[in-house]
Amino acid sequence: MKKDLGIVDAVYPMPVLMVAAYDENGKVNVMNVAWGQIADEDKIILFIGEGKKTWLNIMASKAFTVAIADEAHVEAADFFGIATGNKMEDKFERTGYHAVKSDKVNAPVIEEFPVVMECELLEHLKDEYVSAIVGKIVNVKAEEKVLDENGKVDVTKLHALMFDQFRNGYYATGEKVAQAWNAGVGLMRK
Repeated sequence: MKKDLGIVDAVYPMPVLMVAAYDENGKVNVMNVAWGQIADEDKIILFIGEGKKTWLNIMASKAFTVAIADEAHVEAADFFGIATGNKMEDKFERTGYHAVKSDKVNAPVIEEFPVVMECELLEHLKDEYVSAIVGKIVNVKAEEKVLDENGKVDVTKLHALMFDQFRNGYYATGEKVAQAWNAGVGLMRK
């Protein structure tokens, strides 16, 4: 029997995405975004509230990067979610992390995170219920250590973080349990 829980954020898992952009002076800001999703083969949507420092930077620079946070960098990933660049001038510097300018877009690539999407701003969606950034993914970069023998990202090597909104925890991706577009084939034959 199911028990009523009231209104809770009942989607699991949520990605732990590090969104980075430059401000008008070329200063790096990074924020932790769990409310993000691939919207098409080459598009990503991020639900970021207006006025956040990274949101302001994206609106000004028209570009951003989205890195997948991993288990090895959970401390900084969490910090990027609890500290605000609007109030903390040295937010990025406190982590000791390093950024290089993307060669594809006007945005920083945070070197410590192993997979990053380089994005151009397509539009800002705003209505009374939501504020969202839609970006075009122009390139993806990945450290060789997280690639398989075919040059694809291997999530068992990546150890990507997942956010649990039920109990506010971070978990790392684990073992593969089935092959997508194959596990349900038997039901197609019924």
